[in-house]
Amino acid sequence: MDSKPSDPATPAAVPAGAVAPVAVKILVAGGFGVGKTTLVGAVSEIRPLQTEELLTDQGVGVDDTEGVEQKTTTTVAMDFGRITIRDGLVLYLFGTPGQDRFWFMWDELSYGALGAVVLADTRRLADSFPAVDYFENRRLPFVVGVNCFDDGYDYTGDEIREALDLGGGTPVVLCDVRDRASGKDVLTALMRHVLAVHRKESRGVPAG
Repeated sequence: MDSKPSDPATPAAVPAGAVAPVAVKILVAGGFGVGKTTLVGAVSEIRPLQTEELLTDQGVGVDDTEGVEQKTTTTVAMDFGRITIRDGLVLYLFGTPGQDRFWFMWDELSYGALGAVVLADTRRLADSFPAVDYFENRRLPFVVGVNCFDDGYDYTGDEIREALDLGGGTPVVLCDVRDRASGKDVLTALMRHVLAVHRKESRGVPAG
């Protein structure tokens, strides 16, 4: 008797005793040149999707490159990567474009996200305010990852929190986005924060 052909539209069954992985969407946001593409590329366990394009003369006077004059490319859509934090928990990372003229894409990228990382550069902390405001207004849990550039300023986490006027519950993590372990620490801190926020909300305690 011929066996019945498998239906390609039917998802593969999870083996008995195995737990289906939980897929979580996370945004990586921040100002232009803060290290979003680098973070996604450093931690991703797959080859990351990047939409980097060369900066052109048309961006002169439109894109603010003060402090990152050496930067020659920019993200024009998004970055995408994937990392397994632990067995059964997979994060899908969506890096947002940092330039003002691409912020219209943030609403689409944030749809369905569980949390976010706001990357900050101590040389240009003001560039972090739009992302902080965006996630606070949408009540989306986030952490601030302070990318420690070699020529940056040595601020403590508490000083960063005060400068950005963050709520007391928002974690601030010093990191080097070029280092996979350091980037993973930021994402782990975010997941702990997300869980803490959801526990509070389940008990009827306002987050923040």
